[in-house]
Amino acid sequence: MKLKLDKRISRSTGGSAAILLFLTVLSAFMFLPLLYTVLQSLKPIDEIFVFPPRFFVKRPTLMNYRLLFSLTSSLWVPFSRYLFNSIFIASICTAIQVIIASMAAYPLAKHDFPGKKLIFGVVVLSLLFAYDVVFLPQYILVSSLRLVDTYLALIFPVAAFPLGLYLMRQNLIAFPDSLLEAARIDGAREAKLFWGIIMPSMKPVWMTMIVFSFGGLWGRSDASFIYSEEMKNLITLLGQLSGGGIARAGVSAATAVIMILPPIAIFILTQSNVIETMANSGMKE
Repeated sequence: MKLKLDKRISRSTGGSAAILLFLTVLSAFMFLPLLYTVLQSLKPIDEIFVFPPRFFVKRPTLMNYRLLFSLTSSLWVPFSRYLFNSIFIASICTAIQVIIASMAAYPLAKHDFPGKKLIFGVVVLSLLFAYDVVFLPQYILVSSLRLVDTYLALIFPVAAFPLGLYLMRQNLIAFPDSLLEAARIDGAREAKLFWGIIMPSMKPVWMTMIVFSFGGLWGRSDASFIYSEEMKNLITLLGQLSGGGIARAGVSAATAVIMILPPIAIFILTQSNVIETMANSGMKE
């Protein structure tokens, strides 16, 4: 019986090959747009608009990147200022989102209080709404608080991170309660439990939260809340530079490559944590 069971549940060579082929095709389908973006940035202007369009580049050139840096070098606000604003806002907001989402997920996962399921239901419901849906209420709130044209106008609206809260809560449910009870018996308070036990044990989760949070914030424009040029971020500047029509098509491609590099680098460094987190973040109730 055991041999029959093992034979039934084992995967055949043909099945493994079919799965490998499917995953290879799927990976290529997802990778090709990134490759095409890089190749577009290396094409001269005449190859970009050739008909029929070509996927590969015949005469690669770095002229698009040189033109991009030439345009940024003539600005009255230094390029380094835009880069600093992007890194500063993305880093600060990511840290705030991870901390607040983790602290909110802890009581939802490990404590009982009235309205717990209702609050979590609201969190799950909020995952359905895109940023554009809540933009107008956010702008009204930021304007009422007189935060427009300040860094707080970019930090305050994104302090809540429903996706991060959901991931942390779902993974915390599987965390052994016995460890927390043993620590409480030893005299540990809630702050010690959270910072000394929960956060170190949930490293894959908050590393995953960093990937999602930084990726979303890095590519977010601040033009709606910031009017002072010296406070604008990199994507706003690059969007203005690449909006010059057909002549700036190569610059637009170079801009796209520059913008996708930091999120890709962060994901490569943390991909094992992302896979582990997603494997344990299914609905537990």
